Amino acid sequence: MRTIIGIVGCGNISGIYLKSDQVFEDLHIVGCADVDQARAAARAAEYNIRAYSVAELLADPAIKIVVNLTIPAAHAEVATAALQAGKATYSEKPFALTREDGRKLLDLAAGKGLRIGCAPDTFLGGGLQTCRKLVDEGVIGEPVAATAFMMSHGHESWHPNPEFYYQRGGGPMFDMGPYYLTALVAIIGPVKRVSGMTRITFAERTVTSQPKFGQTIRVEAPTHVTGLLEFANGAIGTLIQTFDVWAANLPRLEIHGTEGSLSLPDPNTFGGPVRVRLKDKREWEDVPLSHIYTENSRGLGVADMAAAMRLGRAHRANGELAFHVLDIMQAVHEASDLGKTLDLTSTCERPAMLPLGLAPGAVDL
Repeated sequence: MRTIIGIVGCGNISGIYLKSDQVFEDLHIVGCADVDQARAAARAAEYNIRAYSVAELLADPAIKIVVNLTIPAAHAEVATAALQAGKATYSEKPFALTREDGRKLLDLAAGKGLRIGCAPDTFLGGGLQTCRKLVDEGVIGEPVAATAFMMSHGHESWHPNPEFYYQRGGGPMFDMGPYYLTALVAIIGPVKRVSGMTRITFAERTVTSQPKFGQTIRVEAPTHVTGLLEFANGAIGTLIQTFDVWAANLPRLEIHGTEGSLSLPDPNTFGGPVRVRLKDKREWEDVPLSHIYTENSRGLGVADMAAAMRLGRAHRANGELAFHVLDIMQAVHEASDLGKTLDLTSTCERPAMLPLGLAPGAVDL
């Protein structure tokens, strides 16, 4: 039986989510809503679904999961409203802008006996699931180090509405950090302490994309963030998330172990490549992907939540994982402000690996 889904937020990312019920057997999207009702109406017409107001969508008893695709500043507010309306909720990243808001969401969901989940779900894609399998099988031995580098010059050259990436709650850490950190936590495990340094290099940004070409943005969020992460298992991670560089040759993600090194794919994608170089080898070797979902499969986390609700098991892109990632991100910023290393108070379980041999559209055998 397919789970009835409603989407709140009809911006850029909504298109791929609105296609997800054509991909995943557990989902049926019936409608969408947006504060801009004309935008909701356009999306609804495009996908032959109902255009709701936000209040109407939350009040519809048929809808069981609200997918929250609003801007980051509204994530906690919309998720709270959905939970209070008695609906499970799954948000785009980040989980919230502060750990205080994130904790309130977890407590509210637990108090109401409702599921709560959050993107990214790229860690469930074939590329990163293959990496998880390799690490679990001990192919590279015990993980001792990891690197996570997102190097870019920001969004004002291509995004139609780049302002919020530079406002409070934005910046490269809260925008792109969830992809990198979720991948590492899902593969290596939780983080126990962090340190960090941050800066704002360009106090103003000039938009060169349409339709806001020439407008200036006053930058509020740190745009160059570096962090050191100590994982609970003893591995040490090095993190750079930046909107302040013009070019780089750094790898996106690597995990290094006692027996070899693992080159991971871009964590903002679902596929490969995956490469390994073992201690007795002179060259990197490509590893065939062990899992399906290698194309853009956003909505996979929602499908897994829907299946988990039906089967009574844990869902993988869950609130505890998303909250731990939020805690890491906020703590790196705070460590920079305070000039000290900070112990984390949150933790989480590594989500279960997706089964091997899945049929397309399924998340369970």
